[in-house]
Amino acid sequence: MNILYVTSSSRGSASYSNRVARNVLDELIARSPGATVTVRDLARDPLPHIGDDFVAATRSPNGPQTDEQRALLAQSDALVDELFAADLIVIAAPMINFTIPSNLKTWIDYVARAGRTFRYSEKGPEGLVTGKQVIVVAARGGIYSGAGNALDFQVPYLKGALGFLGMTDVDVLEVEGTAYGPDAAEKAVAAASAKLHTQCDQRSAAVAA
Repeated sequence: MNILYVTSSSRGSASYSNRVARNVLDELIARSPGATVTVRDLARDPLPHIGDDFVAATRSPNGPQTDEQRALLAQSDALVDELFAADLIVIAAPMINFTIPSNLKTWIDYVARAGRTFRYSEKGPEGLVTGKQVIVVAARGGIYSGAGNALDFQVPYLKGALGFLGMTDVDVLEVEGTAYGPDAAEKAVAAASAKLHTQCDQRSAAVAA
């Protein structure tokens, strides 16, 4: 199994999304000892936000015309290839002002490529990144799974964007209430890790059946 781990928090090992995502990777590797993990750390190695050169490089009928445009296309192609090579994608996403970090949004901008990861047909858009499992670790300081759901532009956006590209098998591990103190944060980490274990057991049982 090839695992792509996309992390976006700037807080390193102190990040709750990173902590739970590491638990996810440990669990997956324990269940599939031969698994390989490719790490895409968007906090330590951020992508430049897209602009006119990116649009020209990826959408112009004449293709890239400058060295900068050729470099942007090569970077986008590499990220798309990385995504297609993965059997399972783990995305660690903290909530920043009710949505995902800008570095993670930029990664989506680089891999959302017409003709490569999606296409338009007479029936409408069709995602081409199919047959993947995605696990999203969504950390947030408040509680958004209940009454605060109207302000959650983190998980709905990610599920929408991933689904548009063809990735509809998405499990979400919510790490909520981390701003309510250390005890609440540790309970949130433990609950998300327990949910992960249950989900893995359920998938294993379904495969065995």
